[in-house]
Amino acid sequence: MEDLWLAWAKQLQAISSTGLHFGGHEYDKERYAQVAEIANDMLAHLAGVPVARIAELVPDFAEGYATPKIDVRGAVFDGADVLLVRERTDGLWTLPGGYADVGLSAAENVEKEILEEAGLTVKARQLYTVRHKAKHAYKPDTRDFYKFYFICERTTEASPVAGSEVMDAAYFSMDALPELSRGRVIEEDIIAAYEYRDDPLKLTAFD
Repeated sequence: MEDLWLAWAKQLQAISSTGLHFGGHEYDKERYAQVAEIANDMLAHLAGVPVARIAELVPDFAEGYATPKIDVRGAVFDGADVLLVRERTDGLWTLPGGYADVGLSAAENVEKEILEEAGLTVKARQLYTVRHKAKHAYKPDTRDFYKFYFICERTTEASPVAGSEVMDAAYFSMDALPELSRGRVIEEDIIAAYEYRDDPLKLTAFD
């Protein structure tokens, strides 16, 4: 569960972004701009980064209605082992996935990500959970995310090969997981993947 000050700062940033886009009167826009400045200062202070970095994380600021970003992740199994990829940015491991691209469904996005990151052709079989990142034990984030997790089946017997965006790709057993990239995935996500793989009739969990 994220810090309340972080949650409030993100909400203020979203309100100011939407207000600047739709606000008609110049006085209103000035006030929304002031709110945005305060929100960004708060986020920069909480994250310990320059204010300019906060602005970089929201390139579509004031360009429409502010909404959460979408992250898609897929669990692929080889017997009792689950596929993980090692991120270049922090050297830690995660279920393959990333931002959802415009023009593709959530399932198509996760299939594309697994092909790009691990060289495996898969089919998304089941959406097993949808999480609001802020409500779980992920590393704190100045952005707001919905995280979609899928059970995916391999359509070939190929072995994983790391793509250009990751350092490595390999299968791990549940009792020997490497250090996780906790901004992307937590143990709870992987445990749930095993549960849903073993019970395909289990209903999708969501916040």
